Amino acid sequence: MEVTASAPAKVILFGEHAVVYGQPALSTAISLRFKLQAREWTKTTIDGESPRKKRFKYFTKALELFPPPAPIKLETSSEIPPASGLGSSAALAVSAVSALMTLRGETPSEERVAKEAFEVEWGVQGRASPTDTTTSTHGSGILVSDGEEENLLWRIAKGGKSWYLHHVDMPELVLVVGFTGRGSSTKLMVEKVARYVERDRFAREVIEDIGSIVREALVALKRGDLVTVGELMERNHKFLAILGVNTRELQRLKEAAAKEALGAKITGAGGGGSIIALVEDEEKGKRVATRIEQFGGRPYIVRVESRGFEVGVKRGEEEKVSTGETFSE
Repeated sequence: MEVTASAPAKVILFGEHAVVYGQPALSTAISLRFKLQAREWTKTTIDGESPRKKRFKYFTKALELFPPPAPIKLETSSEIPPASGLGSSAALAVSAVSALMTLRGETPSEERVAKEAFEVEWGVQGRASPTDTTTSTHGSGILVSDGEEENLLWRIAKGGKSWYLHHVDMPELVLVVGFTGRGSSTKLMVEKVARYVERDRFAREVIEDIGSIVREALVALKRGDLVTVGELMERNHKFLAILGVNTRELQRLKEAAAKEALGAKITGAGGGGSIIALVEDEEKGKRVATRIEQFGGRPYIVRVESRGFEVGVKRGEEEKVSTGETFSE
């Protein structure tokens, strides 16, 4: 039996850092994917190498949680740049968990894949948010909040915290990602913001303002008002800069993109990683991508991805592909 699995990257549209303090955040899956192929083999290997190597730690954790019935050969490919803030480890975890569950004869339901992939990330990182793994599992938009709201998918609790994860219908968006080429440490950036928030009331007010922006963005997205969405991205970026997570490289790419975009901002933890820019169409996206490249960044023109994880099974000549469950109200 041969199993293939894939899962999408993600961007945080609004609310990064504020979500740590109980404010909402909005993410969306995007059209870059991680892919893997698994088949029975004489010994377990990952891209021809031993799974004990440090760079395979996410796979190792997934194999620990879901040991396959026999040794397997794993081969991977990815469109997602690592350490870019686009959820490459989450897409890997989702793909690995869904493939290993299938190899074991288990049904990879959306909720279980999202929760088990989160366990993989938590096990490797020591702490994590389920935002990335849920977005990669489910696809489309995800609202994360500290309480149940409309279109709840599931609740995840870990380490004394609870997250409520909701489906969000997304309009057709064209985004341009600008990767600085410099990795970002979520842990260090979260700790940096925490020190500021603990000592300064103004920083706490900024956190609340970011939460308000998320709510405004949800309304604007629902009515398809992309001009307002772009303006809100600009405001969110300014607040993230106040919190101290901007860098010269990020700001240079943000300013380059904003000349041709409806709006642009940091996405993710900051301190490195990427910016995103919202554009009207692919043609404008190409112009923004050219500007990002001129200013030293790596551009990726992407769209909102409605598909979450996908798993395919091949027995002989017969192949069957399944996806995560489709949300319905």
